[in-house]
Amino acid sequence: MSIVIVLDNPKDWPLRIEGAEVVSAKSYLIEPRFSERRQAKVFNLCRSYRYQSMGYYVSLLAAARGHKPLPAISTIQDLKLSEMIRIADDHLEELIESSLAGLRSGTFVLSIYFGRNLARKYDKLALALFNQFPAPFLRAEFRHEGGKSESDKADDAKWELTSLRPIAVADIPEEHHPFVLEMMKEYFDRPRRVSRPAEPRYDLAILCSADDPNPPSNEKAIKRFIRAAESMGIDADIITKDDYGRLAEFDALFVRTTTAVNHYTFRFSRRAAAEGLVVMDDPESIIKCANKVYLAELLQRHRIPGPRTVIIHRGNAAAAIDILGLPCVLKQPDSSFSLGVVKASDRAEFELQTERLFELSDLLIAQEWLPTAFDWRVGVIDREPIFVCKYHMAKDHWQIIDRGDKGETTYGRFENYPIEAAPSDVVKTAVRAANLIGEGLYGVDIKDVGDRPLVMEINDNPNIDSGVEDEVLQDELYLKIMRVFLKRLESRGR
Repeated sequence: MSIVIVLDNPKDWPLRIEGAEVVSAKSYLIEPRFSERRQAKVFNLCRSYRYQSMGYYVSLLAAARGHKPLPAISTIQDLKLSEMIRIADDHLEELIESSLAGLRSGTFVLSIYFGRNLARKYDKLALALFNQFPAPFLRAEFRHEGGKSESDKADDAKWELTSLRPIAVADIPEEHHPFVLEMMKEYFDRPRRVSRPAEPRYDLAILCSADDPNPPSNEKAIKRFIRAAESMGIDADIITKDDYGRLAEFDALFVRTTTAVNHYTFRFSRRAAAEGLVVMDDPESIIKCANKVYLAELLQRHRIPGPRTVIIHRGNAAAAIDILGLPCVLKQPDSSFSLGVVKASDRAEFELQTERLFELSDLLIAQEWLPTAFDWRVGVIDREPIFVCKYHMAKDHWQIIDRGDKGETTYGRFENYPIEAAPSDVVKTAVRAANLIGEGLYGVDIKDVGDRPLVMEINDNPNIDSGVEDEVLQDELYLKIMRVFLKRLESRGR
């Protein structure tokens, strides 16, 4: 994909980047060679992004042409809104305070070049601001109203982000040029896989995390996803939580780390959807699948068979025992991977566990105790089943995963079935349940109790590990998923 650096006047550009084409805003906007170019990453370094200025139209028309502008038009709009600048999440507020701790009260100015600052101690803060407002060159101004003396300190005063604006190329100090050049080269020349003869038609970001204790795909599976994408002309790049500012470079996002609503994965998904990317998991699916209270209500409303379930709060918790009996299972609404799911064998344990879980959520799920030797998992994408797996319970345990008291983790064995060989009622029930969520990628967990399939939960971001869920289809499983991405990318283009 070609790199185009757009300025008001290319003569003002003092730096040279190999492989990048430097052009004027006027040339980019009116010359046919740019409007006819299928793919390009456009770095908009115009002096002003004022509404209907040349800089504004560069990003606007780049988006219309299917190019990848930085900054995107949404970022330009956000930079104009003072209230957007002042909105900082808890993480950013903590970063501001920790990064600027020790500085005297007053004003502090931070220059940000592709998410970096000359002083390494400000790198985390610079990257966080770049991720929230992705633009090549930014200048952030902070203000702190401190006390007038040591005995008159304003203990509650904090550093506040008061303005954030683009830096014009001509306003970059000359002594910063070597650092700016280094950062641009680092940004443009990120490690890439061996280039292919054919230019890829689309760019896919696969969001992964090396810190995820229970990743939904192992390393080998991620490599197979990448190969499947490449075979269809999709260039797949692995990104991490630090690459939030890069989302506008891609056509699609595939989340392959454990999702949660109050988590960076949801922010990635929501931002990607807002930018018009094809997203899996989409933010709506994350919201719906992440909360078992919502799922319980949804399944009951649509008469999907499931275990007897009671949504409990502090006022009615005791009544659940009369309805469900003991033992029963208690679930934290946003639990996953058997975490936040406990068995209450008697009334004392029920009271102890509910009290502990009510500290985390005002509502909990209580379900009847249905011991089985295994659970079915049916993978569904685009309203069609793609794999069926039988997960056996861990040895001498009632769950698939046994997290021992000493920190050791053991798993039950698994069996895979061709879809046509799996019980048809299990597959049909799973697809029906998944279709209530949407057209994304889901894993539906089912217990077969008395020859009656009961839906236990619907998971977004289901496990697809090499050597487990792909045992039957092998590479075809990854190709099926990438075909859905390709179909949606092509449909979006049309």
